Amino acid sequence: MTTPPSVHLEPLTLEVLDALADDDLDLASALTGLSIPDSMLDQAWLWRFRREQLQHTPSDLEWIVRLIATADGEVVGHAGFHGGPDEAGTVEIGYSVVIERRSRGYARAAIETLLAWAATAPAVRTVRASVSPDNAPSLHLVESYGFVRAGEQWDDVDGLELVFERQAR
Repeated sequence: MTTPPSVHLEPLTLEVLDALADDDLDLASALTGLSIPDSMLDQAWLWRFRREQLQHTPSDLEWIVRLIATADGEVVGHAGFHGGPDEAGTVEIGYSVVIERRSRGYARAAIETLLAWAATAPAVRTVRASVSPDNAPSLHLVESYGFVRAGEQWDDVDGLELVFERQAR
């Protein structure tokens, strides 16, 4: 495995989520101090979904989607958990890299950051990843981190997904 590039996962405030959900990249960039590409507007449904989620479960804010940012402040995607740990101690990771920045190690770097985070969270016992059976790069990536296929599920947005799990520590 090659060493992934250095990134950090920038937490989103409610104000930033609102700006992204309203397609206001100028405000979101100003609030975060990061350069957010226009292609992040393709994820407006996600920003709206997570904003609604927080209305029901405000404690998920620390867990949900963050911006993947390079050392020079360029946003190359987003990553995070779908929410806080459930009653069984399971969290599900999610990540996406903008098309023009794929195949450069950013998803790998984000996954490593998420796994390190999960390993230090006492309430987390299992980390899950759901991947489209047609997404060969992502399937290879999760398998390379010890995720084992645990089943499949239907997602209303993404369709059929293969479900993978691994221990948090």
